Amino acid sequence: MNLPFALLDEPAVLADYQGWRRDEYEDLMGLQRGTLSEADFNAKYRSERAILSMDMTGFTMSAMHRGELESLLRILDAQKVGIPALVEAGAELVRCFADDIVAIFADPHAALDAAFEVHRRIRVFNDSPLASEHPTRFCAGLGFGRIFRIGPNLAQGDEMNRASKLGEDIARGNETLLTERAFAALCDRDDVHFEAEEHDDKLFPFYRATPR
Repeated sequence: MNLPFALLDEPAVLADYQGWRRDEYEDLMGLQRGTLSEADFNAKYRSERAILSMDMTGFTMSAMHRGELESLLRILDAQKVGIPALVEAGAELVRCFADDIVAIFADPHAALDAAFEVHRRIRVFNDSPLASEHPTRFCAGLGFGRIFRIGPNLAQGDEMNRASKLGEDIARGNETLLTERAFAALCDRDDVHFEAEEHDDKLFPFYRATPR
């Protein structure tokens, strides 16, 4: 088929734009062309992981009303508090972009504990003289299940999408929201209270988790 424009189909060039790595582009193109089977792609990239997607409150409003530099300093403070807690909890990967932090864990229990600890630490920090006049809080979405370990976060697929939706769009400050799969993996914990949540834009079931 002749198109009136050129397609960028060179894996090495595509990888320069940091969507996926070169080998990941090669394998995805192999899927399109039928030279790589879905079974082989899944065997190479599928894995079970917990995804913790954390967002910070008030980024847009602070940039508009308190200045761009103030909003950046709020992000800096939140990262200084949050990243060590995630690393100490055993995160395999921690990646920051703007006011978002994504952390990947092998164990969903460790991911939930990390979310609670980040919330606790940011509350302590915000009550200290080090905090700005308008400190930020974290919103957290937690997913668990089979993902594709590709891309900058080494986590793409349905469960990553759901965790990101919860953490970035639905959760409020100091909240931790769980996907249905994460809840199923964690619901037997007697040190955590779980509550089914309702939302106007409820695309899928989710739960609110709070320490008892």
